[in-house]
Amino acid sequence: MKLYNTRTKKIETFSPLNAKLVTLYCCGPTVYDYATIGNFRTYMMTDILVRTLRHAGYTVKFVMNITDVGHLVSDSDTGEDKMEKGAKREGKTAWDVSKFYTEAFLSDSKKLNLVEPDVRPKPTEHIDEQLAMVKTLLDKGYAYKIDDGIYYDTAKFPTYGVLTGQKLDELKEGARVEPNPQKRNPTDFALWKLSLDSKVSGKKRDMEWESPWGKGFPGWHLECSAMSRKHLGEQIDIHTGGMDLIPVHHTNEIAQSEASSGKSPFVQCWVHGQFLLVDGQKMAKSKGNFYRIFDIEDKGFDPLVLRYFYLTAQYQTFLNFTWEGMTAAKNSLTELRNHMRIFRADGRNALSGEKMEKINAFRDKFDAVIADNLNTPQALAVVWEVVKSNIPAPDKYDLLMYFDEVLGLKLNEITAVSATEIPADIQALAKKRDQLRKEQQFVSADTIRKDIESKGFVIEDTPQGGRITRA
Repeated sequence: MKLYNTRTKKIETFSPLNAKLVTLYCCGPTVYDYATIGNFRTYMMTDILVRTLRHAGYTVKFVMNITDVGHLVSDSDTGEDKMEKGAKREGKTAWDVSKFYTEAFLSDSKKLNLVEPDVRPKPTEHIDEQLAMVKTLLDKGYAYKIDDGIYYDTAKFPTYGVLTGQKLDELKEGARVEPNPQKRNPTDFALWKLSLDSKVSGKKRDMEWESPWGKGFPGWHLECSAMSRKHLGEQIDIHTGGMDLIPVHHTNEIAQSEASSGKSPFVQCWVHGQFLLVDGQKMAKSKGNFYRIFDIEDKGFDPLVLRYFYLTAQYQTFLNFTWEGMTAAKNSLTELRNHMRIFRADGRNALSGEKMEKINAFRDKFDAVIADNLNTPQALAVVWEVVKSNIPAPDKYDLLMYFDEVLGLKLNEITAVSATEIPADIQALAKKRDQLRKEQQFVSADTIRKDIESKGFVIEDTPQGGRITRA
């Protein structure tokens, strides 16, 4: 299996640290609001990766966190915690906001048929682990205390910025805005933030904990390092996330993880997904193109149509979301489901040696393209090659079920077509069309096909004649 590794900037043959177990961590949502369809593209990439690894025979321990504290609205460690901001917006506690949007995220994930992680850790449940890591970094001289918290000294970590390919001096030149004048370096980041607001305004945070340095809360980056270590170990095989996490969040994860453990690399292979565009533009509330799963459903689309749409582009490329694109994906998925119903209904025939070779070739081709850096568009192309091939329908069904271990389109839930579901007049038209085709009157036969489709049915040509299903 080959994957593009952001750390090395090249496609590499994947080899786990432990031949018996692949450890994989994905940066999950910050549950202060609904996840967008852009967020879900990243989670879909991770889903396909986990499915592909398991399909290839690996045992995978998959961890995806739920961020419920510490994610500030600014990458420069200023501004409100997103959870606290969400609480003010809705007039609830941060705990209530976290619970509501966590449940919404889990519901949406299920609708998209995303693989359930083995562990879904939350930073609020791992405060001790995070405090222990801060103490280690202080003891080793990688961290220091200023008025508003404990910060990581990026100048002490020579390879800081390895994911971006920039050196520390270059990162400083383009450092994040709103610098804290007490910070030693513009790129230094918070490990533990002190609850200064309560001292100034008298307002108490919903989420804060006692620490050796004062009451406060963990930094956003700290959580992933502490939780991945607890559940997967000091070094892991794969870490996934969106492209936007490379320059700050993942860069900081590497620095604090490797400095605290003394082991490098923290992650063998970093896998990042490209952005989802909407009508060719970046998704933004101000542009009115900010969509969530319930927006998809309100337009009459099954969320699995969105899943199919995601599959049409390789994860490293931009994918442009349009409603026309969703309609095309819906039509393709509907057609595939109809074929599956027909394939499931047909009886099995003896295979010729030639057709057995084709079946094996299709299986090998699918495995090869999906293992080549998760090439889902080519995997879908193999699906349609199988559909249009001349191998027996039951063998098409079996192959597509095999492919769906990776694609996750729930093709196993498609029931066989029953002749009793098809009205007599439609069956009569199909028989007339079969006769016209035997007489090579293809223009007239195609006119009948269009008539059948206009009445809400689809006809599939098989060696036994036309087979009909509802559109």
